[in-house]
Parts: sequence; structure tokens; C-alpha cells
Amino acid sequence: MPELLLELFSEEIPARMQARGAEDLVRLVSEALSPLSPSGCTGFCGPRRIALTGTLAAGVAASQSSERGPRANAPEAALAGFLRKHGAAREALRQEGDFWVLDKVTPGIDAASLIARELPGLLRRFPWPKSMRWGGTSGFTWVRPLRRILCILDGAVVPFDLRDGADDGHGLASGNLTEGHRFLAPGAVAVASAAEWRDGLRERRVIADAAERRDLVGRGLRELATANGLTLVEDAGLLDEVAGLVEWPVPLLGRIDAAYMDLPAEVMQVSMRVNQRYFALRGADGKPAPYFAFAANIAATDGGAAIIAGNERVLRARFADARHFWDLDRAHTLDSRLPGLGAVTFHAKLGSQGQRVRRLVVLAGSLAKLIRADVAQAERAAGLAKADLLTGMVGEFPELQGLMGSYYARHDGEDAAVADAIRDHYAPKGPTDDVPAAPVSIAVALADKLDLLAGFFAIGEKPTGSGDPYALRRAALGVIRIIREHKLRLHLAPLFASAGAPMPQPLDVPDLLAFLAERLRVQLRTEGARHDVLAAVLSLGIDDDFTRLLARSDAVAGMLGTDDGRNLLAAYKRAANILRIEEKKDGPHDGAIDPAALVLPEEIALSAALDGVAQVAGQALAAEDYAGAMAALASLRPLLDAFFEGVTVNDADPDRRRNRLRLLSRIRAAMQLAADFSRIDG
Repeated sequence: MPELLLELFSEEIPARMQARGAEDLVRLVSEALSPLSPSGCTGFCGPRRIALTGTLAAGVAASQSSERGPRANAPEAALAGFLRKHGAAREALRQEGDFWVLDKVTPGIDAASLIARELPGLLRRFPWPKSMRWGGTSGFTWVRPLRRILCILDGAVVPFDLRDGADDGHGLASGNLTEGHRFLAPGAVAVASAAEWRDGLRERRVIADAAERRDLVGRGLRELATANGLTLVEDAGLLDEVAGLVEWPVPLLGRIDAAYMDLPAEVMQVSMRVNQRYFALRGADGKPAPYFAFAANIAATDGGAAIIAGNERVLRARFADARHFWDLDRAHTLDSRLPGLGAVTFHAKLGSQGQRVRRLVVLAGSLAKLIRADVAQAERAAGLAKADLLTGMVGEFPELQGLMGSYYARHDGEDAAVADAIRDHYAPKGPTDDVPAAPVSIAVALADKLDLLAGFFAIGEKPTGSGDPYALRRAALGVIRIIREHKLRLHLAPLFASAGAPMPQPLDVPDLLAFLAERLRVQLRTEGARHDVLAAVLSLGIDDDFTRLLARSDAVAGMLGTDDGRNLLAAYKRAANILRIEEKKDGPHDGAIDPAALVLPEEIALSAALDGVAQVAGQALAAEDYAGAMAALASLRPLLDAFFEGVTVNDADPDRRRNRLRLLSRIRAAMQLAADFSRIDG
């Protein structure tokens, strides 16, 4: 099959847009050329190009088809519409029976012609998040000025250009030229295949594959660090970004001026990362090292000495700014900043940060009592938690919210538990972050998230399928993780009611609880757990004690993992199906069982056992002995098996039928003390 190579060469593409651009290119080209059955399409991206390679059919063969149209006696307007739809003339129609039929002939087309026909329009509508115009009067846009289009099919150029009527498309036309590294190997070079393109770029100091560049950057920096007795501070996001900034990565190591090594390690790391795309390093003792690592985009003749010196000079200026904020911020206590929070808007409908802090103090105090944390420390930490929003350091680096408050709290002489709670109250920010561990930190972190959820749900700003601008899903998952990992026994309904009391609009607590329960179900599904069991337990009503809810779900899942449990579920579903069918006829069948109508030993034994099983299971559930409740229900399994083997439910005798249906109804009711088993898969 012919090989296609397409490269769009431009000025520097923002790193964050490159991977998506390559994915979109592969998707759109595959869709546009679908008649050619493209296969093996692979995308490439880098600072100055996105590209794809793949194979195609040599062309599309001519084909014939017949399309049945309106009836022969249909109105003229219907016939005209049919012809218009297919772009055909009336002479092309023939009558077949009572209908008009259109015989369509689709001419064949070779791959090059189809590519040339489809690509100009595809490139004009390419979905970059942001595009720009440049020079001249052309309306063609690209993420950055597009300089070359390389399009080769089986070694030959596929000729097309970007003209569109009077628009000259910047004079861009396809060819066989690409370009290497801007400084190490400037100028154009012709290529005739994908392999020649990749190898030729490598010879000209460009690594075309983004994954390979990422690996080279990471491996090179780690090896350089190890050679100097250091350890690289891993940062996957920064590694992705740097791989999108360099075409020929060269790892280098710079030194940090000793005068700045007393800055908080996090401040140094964020400053290096955000401003300069540098990696932090640690010494053998695990402490921050007076070095930084980075990837240059050029192999300098002096071994990088001038590049390192320039970067060291820039970093000194950055750290001087950080030093200024650090010293200026510590001249004022966090407590002294609190009045200023009244002038900082949290949300137009939810008031200022000062108002929010007052809510957090009340919530944190209530939570501290419930989890046996120090109430005074929790209230103090909640009161100071947002004060660092008014500091220069957080203004410069918003990523450091909470962390800087912790540093400043320690400087102000606050209790260590208070400082730690200020640091941890945003945690966990993501699925891999640790949850707060200390009781005071737990209370304040929960208060922050409960207030956030209650506030935005109260004003109707709930997450939608297309967006979650206030990160409420993340807040809900944070609450769930804290509760789960610490096995907290908290009733969320009264806590949400308390959090919602100061809000400008009433809070629908059940709605918010349902949102958290759904987040819990999604989390369990992600973990590979039996989320269907949770749904079955929740169907009986949302338990606002998630620790108890999960214990109950785990017990049900545990029972279903046994042979008795699986067979009991099958028997339950058989009983439920019979009831569903029969209740449509003459139900419900939930009356009392008539002992005199029980004639077979299997139904007599099952009826006799049911009362005791239901009582034991109910008492065990009330005592939160979920394993005991499941064991009681599982004991029904042999009796149910025997019942279905030896008893005909729909007996000819109406009294016996009715009695046996009532027996099945009692079985269903007993099982549903624990969960709605009809919702469980299997």
C-alpha cells in the first residue's frame, strides 16, 4: 500500500498544543481519507511541526448503485426534491414497478487526487484552540505562521495549495521540503519517504518523535544529576512541556547562588518551574541542592558554558524577586491581614473571602468536636487559612496557596498544628495527593470542601457534563477520600445543613448527598470495585455515613463473591422475575402467608426459616454487623434451591399460587433489607 507523509511546518507551536494538534491531524486525515482505508497512521509533534505517516489504498474503484425514489405517481415536488438531493437530472431516472429508480455511477479516483481534493479544506478548518493570521490579506489561519506543507505519497509530491477563490492562502503549496534545526542545521532539505524524513531530521539535529524527546530529556537530566551526586526532583508535567520546547535536547547543570538557599524549597522549585522551566535537584541528604537542571536546544561549542552562565544570571534575578516577597510578607503577621479579606470577593453570590473565613471557623470547630481534634486550634487554623491570599508571594505564585500561609504562621509563632492545617487545607488536590493526616488538618480541610460544595450547590452552580469551573467534583472526591482513608464516622447531612445555613439561598441537602454518592460510585468503578453493589445499597436510601455505607457494600460484595452468595443472587432474581410478571396480572402479592395453604415440605421449610432470618438480618444491620446480616441471608440459599426444584409457584390451585407468591414477596423483602439485589450485575 502507498505510504503517505504529511508535515505542517510552522513557527514555534506552544508546547501545550502540540500533542493535541498531532492527534487532531491523525483523526481528521483518517476521516477525510476513509475511502482509502488508511492504516498505521502515526502522529508526530514538536516545537515547529506536526506530522503524520501511514499507508493508504492506491485509490477508490468506480462503483454503481441504485437508489429507489418516490412512487411513480408521487407529486412533482417530491420527485424534484429527490433529484436535487442526489444532484441528478430527470433523464437519469428509470421506472421499476411502482417506483422511480436512480442508477448512480461513482467514478473511481486515485489516492493522490483524493488527498489533493480533501486536504486544503481540512487545513483551513483545523481546530487549533487559538489560531492567528499573519502578513498579507489571506484569511487562512494557523496556530503560528505556517511556512511549509510537505505531502508525499509513495515518494511523489501530492500537488495542492491553500488558495480559496481570491484568497491566496499565503502562497502555501505542497512540496517535498522540510527543515532541520533552526541553528544547528538551517535550511530546507528534500525527502522522499517517512524513513528518510525521520532519519534526515535526526541528521539535522531534530528528534521528530515527542516521546523519544521526552525520554532523552528525562534520561539526560537524571544521568547528569547522578554524575554530580544529585537526584532530580521528578516533575512529569514539566518534562512534557520541556519536550515540546526543544528539538535537540542537551542536558545542562547550573549553580544556585548560596545567598538564596535559605528560601523555602517550594518557592525555589515553583519559581524555577514557572518562570524558567528548570528542574530542582536534591543532595545525597535529600535536602535541596544548590543546583538546577535544564535542557538546552543547542549543542554549544563551549560545552554550554555561556548558556549556563546566562541561565544562572536570569535565575538570580528571579530569586531576588522571590527574596523580596519573602522578606516583605514576613513583616506582617497573617492575623494582621484578616481585615483585608473582607475586600476580596470569593464569589458575587457568596460574598467575600472574609465572610467565607467566618463560615470556615464555625464548620471547622464543629468538625473538630466530631473527630476529637483540638477545637481552638481548628478554629484558629480556619481563621488564618486564607490570609496568605493577600501576600506578595501567593500573588506571584498562586500555586503556593496554603503552603506560604504555613510558613508565615510558623514565623508568627502559631502552633505547629495550626500551621500544618493551613498548609494542608486544600489537600488532596488530585487523586495521587496524600490526604491530611493530623486531626486539626482533617477538620479544616473538610470544612473548606464542605463550604465550597454547599455554597455553589445553594446558588445553583452545579457541575455539568461539559464543565466544572469551581472544581466541585474534586472537592467531593477530597471529602470522600478523607473519610475513607481515615474511616471517619461522620453524618454528612447535618454537616451540609450547617454549611448551607449561612448561604443566600436554601441548600438542597439530599441533592448534594446524591452528588457525593455518585462521585463515590465513580471512584469505586475507577478502582475496579463492585460499584454496582454500592448502587444496590444506595437504592434503599442514601446513608450519609459513608464509612458505614461502604462497610455495608463491602459485606454484600463479599457475600456475592462466595458460591452461596452467587447462587442466592440467582435465586433472588428468579423470585423477583416471577413476582414482576405475576404482579402485573393480579398483584401486589405482599399479604400474610396462610400456613394451612403450605403443603409441600420445601415451601414449609422455607416459610419457617424466613421469619428467623429476617429478624436476625434486621438486628445485625441495625447493629452494623454487616457480615452477620449477610451470613443470615446466605443461609437461605439451600432452602431456596430446594423450593425452586420441588415447588411450582403458579399452581393450578389459586390459593396455593397466591400463598407461594406471597412467600416469594417475603424473600424479596428480606433480601432488600441489605440492598436492592435487582440492581446487581450477574
